[in-house]
Amino acid sequence: MKKILFLTFILFWACKETPKKNTQITNNVVKQKENFDALPIKYAKGFTIEKHEKITVVKVNAPWPSANKTFTYALISREDFKTITLDASKYDAIIPIPVKRMVATSTTHIPSIEALGIENTLIGFPGTDYISSKPIREKIEAGKVKDLGLNESLNTEVLINLEPDLVMGFTVEGENKTYENIINSGTPVVYNGDWVEATPLGKAEWIKFFGVFFNKQKAADSIFNSIAKSYNQAKELASKAQKTPSVLSGSMFKDIWYAPAGESWVAHFLKDANANYIWKDSFGSGSLSLNFESVLAKAKTTDYWIGPGQFTSYNQLQESNIHYTQFDAYKNKNIYTYSLTAGATGGLLYYELAPNRPDLVLKDIIHILHPEILSDYNPVFFKPLKP
Repeated sequence: MKKILFLTFILFWACKETPKKNTQITNNVVKQKENFDALPIKYAKGFTIEKHEKITVVKVNAPWPSANKTFTYALISREDFKTITLDASKYDAIIPIPVKRMVATSTTHIPSIEALGIENTLIGFPGTDYISSKPIREKIEAGKVKDLGLNESLNTEVLINLEPDLVMGFTVEGENKTYENIINSGTPVVYNGDWVEATPLGKAEWIKFFGVFFNKQKAADSIFNSIAKSYNQAKELASKAQKTPSVLSGSMFKDIWYAPAGESWVAHFLKDANANYIWKDSFGSGSLSLNFESVLAKAKTTDYWIGPGQFTSYNQLQESNIHYTQFDAYKNKNIYTYSLTAGATGGLLYYELAPNRPDLVLKDIIHILHPEILSDYNPVFFKPLKP
């Protein structure tokens, strides 16, 4: 799955908008009006939601990294959909809500679907083996969620025959001919940029994006507020720790060591866990591409190694590269991985749930680095590397 590989080696561990004018219904034609209500989005930077008289306008302003294009969607209740006329040229899609049949395309979409209780709307997904959620796996096994191949080669014929109300999609670079074909068939594609967000709570706040398509705004707000409260409470606890241990992250892929940059999602977790991430002062929200020698020189004596890529054991590390054994974190058995926590068909839970539950990720890291603070906590994602 393209997104998983991209997140593994590139992003993982590694603006104010001019508001649209509101709408007023006159003789079944939408005309512009000055007032509207903007729904509060506190952490996410990639989308806005505006409530007009009978229309909700959703704008995605960061659908992929460094995007120079925005997408605007008009959402209209099913009761009003046939009586309201909009200028279709002003919107990328006009969608009746609540959505009843949906195709999702990323495992990061799954936790929002489950948390909002809208599992029955999911009818298709590319690469269903990557899904770890038990309720969704039950639907897959019952034949209620069709496997659509892989994101790089979606089975558009099967997808279109499913007749979804929309496809919740994503793109890495902005070019996706498959999505163009789906749109040309009459099925809306809505771009979800949750993965572009650099901050943990920014990613999690995209549950509000899901909520508005399913008339679940209040539930989405409540769920997110609970997550944000849990995260900030854990962050406050970590700030009182007596020590600030040093942390290394990433691993080699071919000849390059990929590590999260200093403004990345992972770096935010480490900072909030009161860790001294050795590349915290580097720029960028993606990943750093480093050679092994420079990493060893800088990170040899770090206290912990959190997130060594796909590795699950010390033996694997040693067999892959004998020089991994030179790090103190290796010698002291202070390496922790997310790759030991998988679903029934092998999908890694971290890729699916972590962006939506950053409070659990933060608590995992605090438990590792400051066990005296969360001594009774049972980690969800990160486990000690096996021998």
